[in-house]
Amino acid sequence: MKLFEFQGKELFKQYGIDIPNGAVVERKEELDDINIPFPWVMKAQVLVGGRGKAGGIKFANDLEEAKKIFDELMAMEIKGEKVRRVLVEEKLSIEKEYYLSFFLDRSSRQYLMMFSYEGGVDIESMAEKIIKVYINPLIGLQPYHLRRLPKEVRNIASNLFKLFVEKDCELAEINPLAIADGKAIAADSKIIIDNNAIYRHPELPKEDAELTPLEREAKEKNIAFVQLDGNIGVIANGAGLTMATLDALNEFNGKGGVFLDLGGTDDPEKVKQAFELMAKANPKVILLNLFGGITKCDTVAKGIIEFMEKHKLGCPVVARIKGMNEEKAREMLKDYVIPVESFKEAAKKASELGRD
Repeated sequence: MKLFEFQGKELFKQYGIDIPNGAVVERKEELDDINIPFPWVMKAQVLVGGRGKAGGIKFANDLEEAKKIFDELMAMEIKGEKVRRVLVEEKLSIEKEYYLSFFLDRSSRQYLMMFSYEGGVDIESMAEKIIKVYINPLIGLQPYHLRRLPKEVRNIASNLFKLFVEKDCELAEINPLAIADGKAIAADSKIIIDNNAIYRHPELPKEDAELTPLEREAKEKNIAFVQLDGNIGVIANGAGLTMATLDALNEFNGKGGVFLDLGGTDDPEKVKQAFELMAKANPKVILLNLFGGITKCDTVAKGIIEFMEKHKLGCPVVARIKGMNEEKAREMLKDYVIPVESFKEAAKKASELGRD
């Protein structure tokens, strides 16, 4: 789970890392209440990278200019993400800029501290200038690790590592780590929390800004649902079968547009909810790929029929059904779907309908 810059900076503040004076605004009228001397830095709050190059960071010298910039930023869409908040901060008199981060390096099964004497730019462009220090999780950050860094940033590095471990981060990054008026200040923040550890941190924001509205609705209903770029809706049971179905579509030049995993459920109500979500996604065709092991095919069919009898589905449904009670399920669905026998045939038929 990614945090917005302002959320990351709130964590920095809790861990004794200095940040610029600032305020988050969602409405232009809120700018009147900000008690920060000009000039201001105004930053669009998005979770994608490349914000600066996209024009998402601007400077204001007075309130009138700030209100004009606010309107410009709120009208922006950066890499497909709409701006909903603006972070307003004091403009720092920066003397130096460093780069500092802690990263979970799965290949070495260790923590990785990365530091550069050049900050404020994309890390990819300074790969050769980065100091990398591997940290054994069993011993943690030690003084001999910190001696690789300039004295003025060692305290921040120690505090950032503590945050990184205690909040179960995959990444904790400050870029740039600015030296202003002799102080080390986190001028930006990038925090990614391990999704598997979120349950341990009720204090963290639970805003799923990366999710689409439909994905958010599916999450509330405890349904595995992912929106993609294609026009074919895929409903299958089990993540492995769902992924294999997407691969099979790709073989026939079909593009999956929605990935919906029923898991092991054969609850007709859950199946109805799944089809409701799928209908809202408006695919050109739906491919139902069902393998009934523990799942009873006929009870899944019951949920599909209940949905189709109450709602008009604006696309065809290609159904490949195998497993427990498959004959009964096929008979129940014969007037509602396009039945196919094999996995290959199902992927081919759905791909053809998706192109028509």
